[in-house]
Amino acid sequence: MQQDNRYYSLNEYYKQKYGKKVYRLAISGGMTCPNRDGTIGERGCIFCSAGGSGEFASSAGLTVGEQLAEAKRRVRSKTRDNLYIAYFQPFTNTYAPVEKLRALYEAAIEPDDIVGLSIGTRPDCLPPEVIELLREINRKKLVTVELGLQTIHESTAAYIRRGYPLSVYDEAVKALHQAGIEVVTHVILGLPGETEEMMLETVKYVGRVTDGVKLQLLHVLEGTDLAADYLNGLFRTLTLEEYARILCRCIRILPDNVVIYRLTGDGDKKSLIAPQWSADKKRVLNYINKSLADNRIQQGEQ
Repeated sequence: MQQDNRYYSLNEYYKQKYGKKVYRLAISGGMTCPNRDGTIGERGCIFCSAGGSGEFASSAGLTVGEQLAEAKRRVRSKTRDNLYIAYFQPFTNTYAPVEKLRALYEAAIEPDDIVGLSIGTRPDCLPPEVIELLREINRKKLVTVELGLQTIHESTAAYIRRGYPLSVYDEAVKALHQAGIEVVTHVILGLPGETEEMMLETVKYVGRVTDGVKLQLLHVLEGTDLAADYLNGLFRTLTLEEYARILCRCIRILPDNVVIYRLTGDGDKKSLIAPQWSADKKRVLNYINKSLADNRIQQGEQ
């Protein structure tokens, strides 16, 4: 990590690895989730939207090649470097027969300007044959697996209907690392019932084992079961000031070799119920960056 940066950002990581800026292209593999198809549950995690947290991905009705082309058009005005990561984002992107996965992954890495593959999934959907496939793909282009952990606390995991214990996450991280695969862990800050110290315990725990982390603000979206609890007054969301303070503490305790993929999140503005302040991404990031500077926060200083 460069000393003039407050934290090890994804942008910096990509520039170190590829020598230039790289954009992630969100695409869909057309999969579902064991927490939706009846294997574990039918309503998904309590916060998950109808789109499987992939509102910004291209339509699964298109081929992988068509989705990539469409996604490139969306970011063309932002980049001249023309290097991309294919990011399978919605739902659980290892939850299919291995030959279907092979066809999807191979199609995604086929273009020369695709330098890597990122796969969002659940730790309980990584059987040995899928791990072996990821190992094979990783020999061709970088593979990163994003695991939706959210919290290490079992009481919260039960409330959000995560559907697996912490030990499953631990086993998945170990198996992926043994296969040479980089792991990114999703953590949600502000989950109902969690104290600030509980959030920090989660961040400290994953910081010891993960290669990257996404720090996500809890959003309440229309059509989710979380929205019903929120509208019934069962919990409140964080203020911007609270979130920035917690985020500063999280960054201080994360080892400086852990890549921070995200400092907040982008909820779909059309379905966002709370917190409304999160809809103004520019203001939020400016406030966070000012908080980091004013408090002289440096990743890994604790």
